Amino acid sequence: MKQSPKITITLLAILITGFSFGQTGKAVTEYLGVPGPVVIDNGSYGLVWSSHPSPAYYKQEYIAAKDNVERFKKMVLVEVLTGDAKPADLAQAKIAELNQLKNTNPIVNYEVFRKNGEVLLDFLVSENTPDGKKINILERNVYRYRAFTDKAGKKGVMLFGVSERSYGNDADIFLSSLKKNKPVLLNAVAGFTIPEISLKN
Repeated sequence: MKQSPKITITLLAILITGFSFGQTGKAVTEYLGVPGPVVIDNGSYGLVWSSHPSPAYYKQEYIAAKDNVERFKKMVLVEVLTGDAKPADLAQAKIAELNQLKNTNPIVNYEVFRKNGEVLLDFLVSENTPDGKKINILERNVYRYRAFTDKAGKKGVMLFGVSERSYGNDADIFLSSLKKNKPVLLNAVAGFTIPEISLKN
């Protein structure tokens, strides 16, 4: 599929698998008009970081009040890409990235679900310690891609997602819990009522 340069550049920003860490000590701009806090899966999450690095791309991150920005246990993500891209386009690009990561990281895996034009992507990624011998961060993400039109008529794709993590020696406990409770977060994200947004330049 042909994409404009703007969309291609912005997709790169969205699709990087790097682990997110919120800012500390800085004022946070609310770009999307999402009423807070975000309440999902029996948790409440406040806005801690936002970014608007290009005219078409917005990203906001939310964590629980008692959580640590630099070592969070669960984070809510809301991202917006305006333009002609479709939910399936962004999801497929992310899947391609995950497939590439699987070549060097056997922990990486994913499942894809599609309904009513939306795409739900449930995936697991990890980051090793510098010596490569142990897992430093283990992260499960559930991303929901959907088309949107904001109050001013701008169109694009919204990503609503939740990331949950374990660190160091807690990886085995995390994986055991994931096997027992995997559908819980998946259903919570799939059933979440996404609010109408209003983009701020």
